[in-house]
Amino acid sequence: MSYEPPTPPAELPTEIVNTLNGCSPDQLQHVARYVEELAEHKAREARFEEESDDDEFDERPDDLPDDVSAKATVTIKEINDNRYYYWQWREGDKVTSKYKGPVNPDE
Repeated sequence: MSYEPPTPPAELPTEIVNTLNGCSPDQLQHVARYVEELAEHKAREARFEEESDDDEFDERPDDLPDDVSAKATVTIKEINDNRYYYWQWREGDKVTSKYKGPVNPDE
């Protein structure tokens, strides 16, 4: 392992790099978790936008509960260092979630 600090990606604005360089290790861990969740959220939003353009959707999965939209996708949320599956779908401007079950670490 190198003792040199990592080289930031060229795509990152200087202000962000400078702010991150001023953070404590604990703060950086919080930022890392937040950034991962934010990236997942934005990717999910993009998928919802693409799916909303499609009026037709595939056959309903067998494990999809009756009160969950057929357009729902499965996402993973981390809560208190535990990972869980949630069904998520869009209802107008609102994203709705429903608990599906714990993530099996052996998968």
